[in-house]
Amino acid sequence: MKRISNLIIISAWLFALYPLTAGNLFAMELVFKDSQYSFQTLRALGYAVSGGADIGEVLKTAYAIKEGDDESWYREWMKTAEQRGKAGDDFLARGRKISARQEFFNASNYYRTAEFFLHTNPEDPRIVSVWKKGRDSFLKAAKLADHPILPVEIPFEGKTLPGYLCLVDRSGTKRPLLIVHSGFDGTGEEIYFETAYFAVKRGYNVLLFEGPGQGGVIRVQKLPFRPNWETVVTPVVDYAITRKEVDAKSIALMGISFGGYLAPRAAAFEKRIKACIANGGVYDFHMTARLKPEDEISLDTQKGAEEIDKAIYAKMKSDPSFRWAMANGMFTFHAKSPSEWLKMTRSYTMKAVAAKISCPILIVDSEADRDMPGQARMLFEALKPPKDFMLFTIEEGAEEHCQMGAILISNARILDWLDDIMMRGLMPA
Repeated sequence: MKRISNLIIISAWLFALYPLTAGNLFAMELVFKDSQYSFQTLRALGYAVSGGADIGEVLKTAYAIKEGDDESWYREWMKTAEQRGKAGDDFLARGRKISARQEFFNASNYYRTAEFFLHTNPEDPRIVSVWKKGRDSFLKAAKLADHPILPVEIPFEGKTLPGYLCLVDRSGTKRPLLIVHSGFDGTGEEIYFETAYFAVKRGYNVLLFEGPGQGGVIRVQKLPFRPNWETVVTPVVDYAITRKEVDAKSIALMGISFGGYLAPRAAAFEKRIKACIANGGVYDFHMTARLKPEDEISLDTQKGAEEIDKAIYAKMKSDPSFRWAMANGMFTFHAKSPSEWLKMTRSYTMKAVAAKISCPILIVDSEADRDMPGQARMLFEALKPPKDFMLFTIEEGAEEHCQMGAILISNARILDWLDDIMMRGLMPA
């Protein structure tokens, strides 16, 4: 059993580093040696190009953090977020709306970053309170934006899903719609900076939303991830086509990070989606655990699962990246233990589904995103045409997971592809 446990912990370690907007073992070291601390710093910093950060204050905050200390991470990012929020309030009180907007957008990004490592204790009240501060800061900025950013509530199974309808203008003109959702740990507010900011400038109306396992839906409504994501996207499309600003015949769907499984899964069944983008593509989520046959057998026995959990919990105490990945997996899937989470991931596969996708689809991969090697290519090969594969490279400086730190070139290439499909009449009827 000890031999099997050792195999499991090595495999689980590799598995957990991916989830699912994480950095990777080969990533650049930005301020920190730890891959996750470094990647999350890059993630916060990268939004400087879309109005969600300022370089100096990100670096100032990062250098004040004690590496591997999740409470230090929380304290320093909270301090910066509160400073920016107060500055926004002060600007607004003086009628300086443009300056206030920038401060509120930055505060929103920094609150999200502050909350990132809190999920080891899913009952920590700061998870909700800090998330709310980030959302509220974004709402303050949205009211001052130079294009409409409208908070929306999408009817969903007797509840609602939160979202933002980002419009090119207030004319009410019907335009192509890009629906975007994140993955394992993103929020609706974050993907404004990541994608919507750029897509609106190209003439797309953009609907951002959070589904089960994400943002406020997991934190407030307590709804975990589900593999049949079409049950989430179909109500979103139902809502979208009721809006006068939406061309119902020109709807695209983008999934980011773990969304690279979720969005293609939905597109296989929701045929009103006329184009799909998976950044990056995920063919079989459970396969990324790299479990050997004997590991899978052990996982399905009580004694084996207990041994696996013991080993994983021990590893979590000493490794910040591993601790976050496993904790966030249990948090967003409502798993009671690491072994239960590993078993839950078995349902997240495109094996019997990929061939059902009929709309044009773009599968995106990043050259140094090595925690899940081959997954994007496996998904691409399982698809029927029309399909395209897009690789971002080290040479471009866009090799990180979801091209973090290089979202200008990322959006340029990805949205060029979408323009060809949506704006030039290449969509299926």
